[in-house]
Amino acid sequence: MTIPVWFLTLPGVMTLDMTGPAETLQLADGAFSLRYIGPQESVPTSTGMTIGQVEPLPEALPADSLLVIPGVADSSVAFDTPQAIAAQHWLMRQQPAIHAGQIKLVCVCSGSVLAARSGLLHGVRCTTHHEVIQRLKSAEPTAIIEEARIFVEDRNIYTSAGITAGIDLALHLIHRLCGPQTALAVAREMVVWFRRSGDDPQLSPWLRHRNHINPAIHRTQDLLIGEPERNWPLEEIAARVHVSSRHLTRLFRHHLGISVRDYHEQLRLALARQRLQQGEGAERAALAAGFSSSRQLKRALQRWQA
Repeated sequence: MTIPVWFLTLPGVMTLDMTGPAETLQLADGAFSLRYIGPQESVPTSTGMTIGQVEPLPEALPADSLLVIPGVADSSVAFDTPQAIAAQHWLMRQQPAIHAGQIKLVCVCSGSVLAARSGLLHGVRCTTHHEVIQRLKSAEPTAIIEEARIFVEDRNIYTSAGITAGIDLALHLIHRLCGPQTALAVAREMVVWFRRSGDDPQLSPWLRHRNHINPAIHRTQDLLIGEPERNWPLEEIAARVHVSSRHLTRLFRHHLGISVRDYHEQLRLALARQRLQQGEGAERAALAAGFSSSRQLKRALQRWQA
């Protein structure tokens, strides 16, 4: 069952604000169906390209939809047009479904300003492009704006910073809704890796340390993720990815700042935690994740919590 995604398409829309997340979601193995809606059938974009066959605004959206509001080239002007005002009134009618959690709201760049004007960000933790933060504050004084974030998630409302951050947010949504492996596959296809500011929630170990483009390291990570419970001698890993063990060690230290062994242990810990959350006992969870005993698992947990 696909997740419907509705892009609110207004004149002056930032092309990458729309096409970046759209392309990212489109690559997620058919998990999302994309629709483009707005008060105008043909819409000029920030790059001069015209988007045609925009569907009329529906009275309501199906439950479990994603509603995406991309930014515009100049939010000080574009959100005062008759089309934007019509969209604002329509958004206000969607407010009950959004606040009830029936619809997930996704704002890219200055799209959060229109959401704020529509009463959707009252008391919500959010972010936006650094150049329009003051505009967002004026539109919704109660919004809790986090300025140094790539994106922010507050319940079922997601907001991102400028332009390419919409791609990061789309990858996060794929991770959340489809799982880390799907998100990882999409990121690799796009050659775009997860970027987080220091205050953002930590990535799961399945996605952490993937913000590089070194092919040998990616092959190693794919190998270990495929069988994290297996005992992997460094020499065998190096042979499988076609580099020397010494060179592979240097690559991990240089690009990731950790050893191959430490990376492998983080994957095992993630697997053990999943088992524990599913109600398995500590000994069974440890053995299933490749640890020799629950005592070894406990030592590893203490090591990474230190």
